[in-house]
Amino acid sequence: MAGKLTHIDADGRARMVDVSDKASTKRIATAEGRVVMSKEALELARSKGGKGDVRATAEIAGVMAAKRTSDLIPMCHPLALSNAKVRVDESADGSGLAVVAEVATTGPTGVEMEALTAVSVACLTIYDMLKAVDRAMRIEGVRLTAKSGGASGDFRAE
Repeated sequence: MAGKLTHIDADGRARMVDVSDKASTKRIATAEGRVVMSKEALELARSKGGKGDVRATAEIAGVMAAKRTSDLIPMCHPLALSNAKVRVDESADGSGLAVVAEVATTGPTGVEMEALTAVSVACLTIYDMLKAVDRAMRIEGVRLTAKSGGASGDFRAE
């Protein structure tokens, strides 16, 4: 299947992948991203000032987004998630806030998109809550860091 798009049929039309014959296995995906911001915005996030607890709100938004991924990404299957965790912490270098999401299910298809959507929406929520202080914030590095389960095997980013 290498080099072939799975969501395009032989006629070049977008399609949902048929997973009805695939075995249900435990599948876990982890994604990360960050919001780079000014020291003033980071201090506001630390103090829970402005619109409230930025980290807690972003974590909840990320979990909600993971559960709604199939409503947002057209060819994603609706999945019964068995776990969705989102954690927001200060970046190790002090440049802003880092987001990590881990999503799990037992089913015939993976949860990579759910993990990536969780991180993306958590980052957008951070931006929304702090934009009054820093409109120049940057959302960076949103990527899949690991996945396990399924016929394609495990993946771990370098």
